[in-house]
Amino acid sequence: EARWIGEEIESMQKGTRGLRAFDLDDMAILVRASHQMRAFEDRFLTIGLPYRVIGGPRFYERLEIRDAMAYFRLVVSPEDDLAFERIVNTPKRGLGDKAQQKLQVKARENGVSLVDGARLALQDGDITGKGAGELRFLVDSLARWGRMAGDKDVPHTELAEIILDESGYTAMWQNEKTPEAPGRLENLKELIKALENFDNLQGFLEHVALIMDNDQADYGAKVSIMTLHAAKGLEFPAVFLPGWEDGLFPSQRSMDESGIKGLEEERRLAYVGITRAEEVCTISFAGNRRVFGQWQSSLPSRFIDELPGEHVEVLTPPGLYGGGFGAAAPRPSAGMSERVAAADGYNSPGWKRLQARAGQRGVSQPAESRHSVIDLEAVSAFTIGERVFHQKFGYGAVVAIEGDKLEIDFEKAGLKKVVARFISAADEIPF
Repeated sequence: EARWIGEEIESMQKGTRGLRAFDLDDMAILVRASHQMRAFEDRFLTIGLPYRVIGGPRFYERLEIRDAMAYFRLVVSPEDDLAFERIVNTPKRGLGDKAQQKLQVKARENGVSLVDGARLALQDGDITGKGAGELRFLVDSLARWGRMAGDKDVPHTELAEIILDESGYTAMWQNEKTPEAPGRLENLKELIKALENFDNLQGFLEHVALIMDNDQADYGAKVSIMTLHAAKGLEFPAVFLPGWEDGLFPSQRSMDESGIKGLEEERRLAYVGITRAEEVCTISFAGNRRVFGQWQSSLPSRFIDELPGEHVEVLTPPGLYGGGFGAAAPRPSAGMSERVAAADGYNSPGWKRLQARAGQRGVSQPAESRHSVIDLEAVSAFTIGERVFHQKFGYGAVVAIEGDKLEIDFEKAGLKKVVARFISAADEIPF
């Protein structure tokens, strides 16, 4: 997707896309979540396309990414004192300023790195209490991770996950209750995904060093990259909206946490994104996306179905891996029931437009979808083997029941666990 958008930007810059020529300053990429920026930053560096990130730091400048990279650098280069200073007490290990000063003194006195200085300080009893145990575990872990880095049987992506897990860094953000914590965890997952494009940690670190050295001075035309939230109040002649896939946009987490209110907020964000474009808005989605090392198929965002057909131009046919790709990539075989399975918000203007375009008589809002709420006490009303309907995944059969969650084998989406209140009995859906 990042490669395709990069090519589109170059074509629009040259005026070869059937439109007027656009300057780089005229174009913007608006993403739902900050972790989506990474692929574009990497791609634009590769093709030499100048860019700026608005409303926040670049991906590799984010706090959690810099912390993780410091761990990786120490594993590859134990003599990297700056990296050690960054992570020695992150997460908290009971090693305050005084303890860290002792490590620096020990390292200077012996002419060794801070990692070796820490080892000597432990041997000499300079560090005591809880901090001593935590520091010993860190030093021993760094040595073990270093050996694993030299083992060809250990994939470097797996090693990166081990480092973040065993160091306690992932758990630190999992236990953090701030609004930013989920986004930081998503960024760490995206970092692991970025590693898949390289043979080892060393190659990846060299790539990131090149990105960080990339001139990002304010002069010169650049493509703007930002989140949809950061784009409020801004306008650009040409806007790209990538990642319009159900689960990514609208965000599954937002819908799980806030239900229909979360979906409506996502729909408002979609409106914000589209209306940032003064002349042309390009929406794209991937038929398959790599998640945690595995290719996963995805459905186009339900918001695409809500766009008025007379204003939509299909740019690309189905793309890589047999999946649809591009602006509202066509699904000519989709019947009404399939479109309903991929849509939501039956009282919205988008639903009414969908009805009108479908040209079907007697099609009405599914009875259960008016609120689609099932009391937790009523979960027992569902039985194993019962055929049910979900607004995103379509039809399926219940295979297991656990509290307020149902495990359902969907005809198109496969096995999923969903909260019961988002499920309707199939015989209540009039399609």
